[in-house]
Amino acid sequence: MSGPPRRHRHPVRVAHLGLGAFHRSHQAWYTQAANDAGGGWGIAAFTGRSPEAARVLAAQDAVYTLVERGPAADAFTPVDALSRVHDGADADAWRGTLADPEVAVLTLTITEAGYRPGSAAPARILDGLRARSAAGAGALAVVSCDNLPHNGRVLRDAVLALADPGSDLAAWVEENVSFVSTMVDRITPATTDADRLAVRQSVGWDDAAPVVTEPFTEWVLAGRFPAGRPAWEAGGARFVDDVEPFERRKLWLLNAGHSLLAYHGLLRGLPTVAAALADAAVRDELERLWAEQRTELPFDAPAVDAALAALRARFANARIEHRLAQVAADGSQKLGPRILDPLRSRLAAGRGPGEAQLGVLAAWAAHLTTPERRDPAADALAERLRDARDAAERASLVLSALAPDPSDPLRAAGLVDPLARRIAALSATPSSSHRHLASGATA
Repeated sequence: MSGPPRRHRHPVRVAHLGLGAFHRSHQAWYTQAANDAGGGWGIAAFTGRSPEAARVLAAQDAVYTLVERGPAADAFTPVDALSRVHDGADADAWRGTLADPEVAVLTLTITEAGYRPGSAAPARILDGLRARSAAGAGALAVVSCDNLPHNGRVLRDAVLALADPGSDLAAWVEENVSFVSTMVDRITPATTDADRLAVRQSVGWDDAAPVVTEPFTEWVLAGRFPAGRPAWEAGGARFVDDVEPFERRKLWLLNAGHSLLAYHGLLRGLPTVAAALADAAVRDELERLWAEQRTELPFDAPAVDAALAALRARFANARIEHRLAQVAADGSQKLGPRILDPLRSRLAAGRGPGEAQLGVLAAWAAHLTTPERRDPAADALAERLRDARDAAERASLVLSALAPDPSDPLRAAGLVDPLARRIAALSATPSSSHRHLASGATA
């Protein structure tokens, strides 16, 4: 059996950094929709850390199957929006792509960790922009598609911080490069061997790199596209003046809900988002979190009710095996925009901290002491949590790690005691698997 069929190979006009499943379920899918509506935008996609995705996709001409997994059935669609795929370490291909005047857009899915100080992605972007400037290739839009507030502005600051202030390159970037902020949403779990088998049995071709996702998708963008862009609105993308309200709604409801389900669910030995939602205790905690977060959103009650109703249905789709271990990774980078920002908002409004908000932090602290931890930036904190004398010390360590600035409102709000109570309550719950944390505790 042959691989997925290619219908078109469009000229490369979009570059992408971070060739993972989410890019292929989201931005590539929207570009496919734009091309199906009469566009001609091919993508040259570069891997982030591992070249494996490029190797597998190159072997099947960069075409893959998108599996939209609904509650009752699957829909299979071949996607050929990727015209080329590259190992991200191929610096010549990267510079050559960004120096091509036909390339008008650079999109990124580098995860929240990719924006940390010292991360490689901003330097790679600046390297590509240097090549573009030297080639006289003209203006470009850089589009961040990661779960960070003001992600376009954050990326712009990270890139310009690496350019010499006052240099010709810095001036060129400021004049010719727009940094577009976006809100992205589409649950995309890791692909399994069973998914690959399902594609083969259902559509009759071998695909080593299918992507499984939910039917729901959303993309909201704000910013300029000085050299043009695909007609992403053909897939339902929305272009607005200010993306921040939509960022907050997504981060504070969906992403925060995912973090709660992940950390509480893993401590109870649950494997997936749907399984965690089906657990009455975890589900009640999720509803408490949503009640605490919704007061901080700039939407009226019917709009928030509709968003939550959609999330309940999406999270309950048990045919999407969204593994909690995948959701839980790199919590030290994710909890700030998901939990700490709405917590600060509550404090500023005089509403006080949310018990469920603190509960997410407590469950994360417990998770860090388990073998399931996948958060290199929190390794040192995990060791200190194991050695802590009691829940109060653990609470202080968590707050200091997540809010290191002593002037942060979270440090001045007297949160140590209520957070310590949540940590101690988790340690005392026999049904959970966080007994690692309880060992040696005196609180």
